[in-house]
Amino acid sequence: MMLANACELYRGTGLVGQPAATVSSLAFVVAGVAVLARRDTASVTYGLLVVAVGAGSFVAHGPNPPWQAYAHDLPLATLLAYVAVDAASDRFGTRLSPWWWRVVPFLMVPVVAAGPSVSTVVQALLAVVAVGLALDRARIRPHLRRSTIVAALLLASGALLGTLGDRTSLCRPSSALQGHALWHLLAAAGLWRLAPTIGSAENVTAQRRSRRPEKR
Repeated sequence: MMLANACELYRGTGLVGQPAATVSSLAFVVAGVAVLARRDTASVTYGLLVVAVGAGSFVAHGPNPPWQAYAHDLPLATLLAYVAVDAASDRFGTRLSPWWWRVVPFLMVPVVAAGPSVSTVVQALLAVVAVGLALDRARIRPHLRRSTIVAALLLASGALLGTLGDRTSLCRPSSALQGHALWHLLAAAGLWRLAPTIGSAENVTAQRRSRRPEKR
């Protein structure tokens, strides 16, 4: 099963099938570790998911085993669902069950099995929901706007460059400069930039509780 919509030429078998995409996948791992360094509860889950996205991308673009699509798509879909649930919990003032995002990797198994086109559409829908909810949350929480908007711009720029490099006449399979690799770098930066907004609902609740006068 080959990775869909990737311009870069696969250079035979081995650990690094697509050099640019494989190496740039590690940007997600770096971003995830940087998020984990924040050491708060929400950042731990989010950071681990970002690391998982990098690991899955490395598997897909590197050794590219038969199960690479599952390694690549499941963590990404789960991360998008996590961001959406986190933003929705904050936006609507209610803590949604974590099972809203925990169930996603299981639901994605038959989706991935259905083929790359189906999986891509589902992930695109999840991305629209996640970004939409994050931007809506930023609309009502001014202190989150800068981080959210910068993250959205980085992700949008990466998606544009990746699409142009993979699906247009700009595709150069043997080039060292790949649009998909640029997508990895910008997306990783965007996910890192979004980290301060994750778990903001819990932070707001904690602040409100700390401000309440003690009962005597």
